[in-house]
Formats: sequence, structure tokens, C-alpha cells
Amino acid sequence: MRERLQKYLANAGVASRRKCEEFIQQGLVSVNGAIIKKPGTKVDPEKDTVRINNKRLRPKNKIYFIINKPRGYVCSCLKNDRAPIITELIPEKNTFPVGRLDKDTEGLIILTNDGDFGQAVIHPGSDIRKEYYVVLNGEICDEDLDNFRRGVSLDGKLTAPAGALFIKEDRKKLTVSITEGRNRQIRKMFSGLGYKVVYLKRTKIGRLSLGGVKPGNYKPVSRDFLWEKIFSES
Repeated sequence: MRERLQKYLANAGVASRRKCEEFIQQGLVSVNGAIIKKPGTKVDPEKDTVRINNKRLRPKNKIYFIINKPRGYVCSCLKNDRAPIITELIPEKNTFPVGRLDKDTEGLIILTNDGDFGQAVIHPGSDIRKEYYVVLNGEICDEDLDNFRRGVSLDGKLTAPAGALFIKEDRKKLTVSITEGRNRQIRKMFSGLGYKVVYLKRTKIGRLSLGGVKPGNYKPVSRDFLWEKIFSES
């Protein structure tokens, strides 16, 4: 499938798409031996030979991992002096987390180098349901639980309806599901109702689960597997 030259360069790890456009305009990029100065030129990654500064580029193999994020790690691909980063849990370099879990939250997250796939998952219109195991600091009453399900006002905007069920009739422990991905959303929703989340773990993204992956460990998977589990309803 043909794609824009600047996108091909960015996917090959050269630089951001904007910077790659500059390289093209500066005459640093050639396709099949011909200098290309027009961003947006289409290339076939399987057939065309692309060079930058006379160095041939080859498409990166796309890689995908399921991670069981431990508490204390931050979801970043940039080294953090205050806490370890989640990309340190796998040996492969140049990956990024798809979405985020805060430092104190555990559980399921995906690492990949596939920008298009990552964007498809986190796009607001994707409406993908994420499921969490939640432990509160106190028993939640029926009225507050109903309010949680209907939506809670965060920063002046009501959250989308959420799912919430008790676990074995324990009113401190719940399975919660949301389709949005606001910053620390579940913690803030319960805080707005007067409760504190003392433990939070993401267990599912769509129908994708950890599948036995232990905390701090990872599992390589395919794009097709992830796509079927996350976007397919059956």
C-alpha cells in the first residue's frame, strides 16, 4: 500500500513527520535514485528504494507487547529521574505506551512502535471499553454508585456513563468499566463522590486481557490478535 513519503520516513524512525517534510524540501531524500522535494509524494514501501543523505531506509518491523504494569512505573518512553519508565520492562527499543496508566495504577497496557495502531486505539471516537478492578477506602452506597454510573462532573464536563459492579457483594471492591481516557479519571470520579481509590488495576481493553502475564512481565503479540480482541465485538 502506497503512503506519503514523510509518513514513511517517520515510521522508519528518521524524525517527526514535520521534520521529515523539511528534509524532503531540502533535497535530502531520494526515491529510486531521484531527488524528491515535494512532501506528500506517494511511495510503495515494498517496492521503492528510499534514501536520506544517501543512506537507504528500510521499514521497521512493527512490534506489539502486552505489559502487566507494576505499581511505581510511569507510562513514558522518556527517561524519568523520579521513577522507572514502562518501556524499560522490555528489551526492544523505540516503543511507546498506547495510552496511559498513572504511576500508582497497575495492569494491562500495550507497548508498540506502530503509530497508526496506537492512534486508532486512543482516538476519542474509538469508544473502546476499558475494565478495572477497584478497591475503595470505604463502602459505597447505592445512591453514590448510581451517580457514578450516570457520570460525574470533572472540570465542568460530565463523564460518559460507566459500568460498576460489586465483587462478591463487597461494597469496597468493584469492577468498573469506562470508554473515556481522561487523566486519572476513575480516581477523580470516586473522589468527586467522597471516596478514595486505594488500589486500581486495569484488567481489560475491549476483550483483550492480561492472559496470565504476571506483574512486571510482558508478552509479544501480533497486530491481528490485538485488533481482533480490541475492535471486534465477537
